[in-house]
Amino acid sequence: MTPDLRNLILAQLDEHRIMTVATNRPDGWPQATVVGYANDGLVLYCFVARTSQKYANIVRDKRVSIAIGSDFADPVQIKGLSLAAKASIVEDRKEFDRACDLFLKRYPEYAAWQRPDPALAPMLRMTPEIVSVLDYSKGFGHSDLVEISSRDLGKSQPGRSHWFASR
Repeated sequence: MTPDLRNLILAQLDEHRIMTVATNRPDGWPQATVVGYANDGLVLYCFVARTSQKYANIVRDKRVSIAIGSDFADPVQIKGLSLAAKASIVEDRKEFDRACDLFLKRYPEYAAWQRPDPALAPMLRMTPEIVSVLDYSKGFGHSDLVEISSRDLGKSQPGRSHWFASR
């Protein structure tokens, strides 16, 4: 991935707080829902209810599609992201706490709330594999398709021993 595309992706992730997540239902129909998210580099985190259809869909099939963007009065200003990602439940308590801290930074209005109980509201980690970077300033419908490597994820890659040591 080029540094310019990486910077554009990170700017889009940092600019927004809401994403649409599409999961695969057991009957084959896609299910799209809107959730708040926080990101650590290219890795996205969100909470879901353990009793939700979205959670059941992800437990059965970890593939998700994500859309992030905004409405613009001038079509030439349209920028956004479409991601193909794998979702997984955050089991590591240190990663869970770190991601909760990211949420409080992104959503300071929730500071008075208790930290969610993972038994009721597990946190999901969504690791992108492909990102389509929309940028209509380069032409109507323009997008750059980027395959994400472990190198692109860098130190934010979960499961590595330096995950928190480098923070």
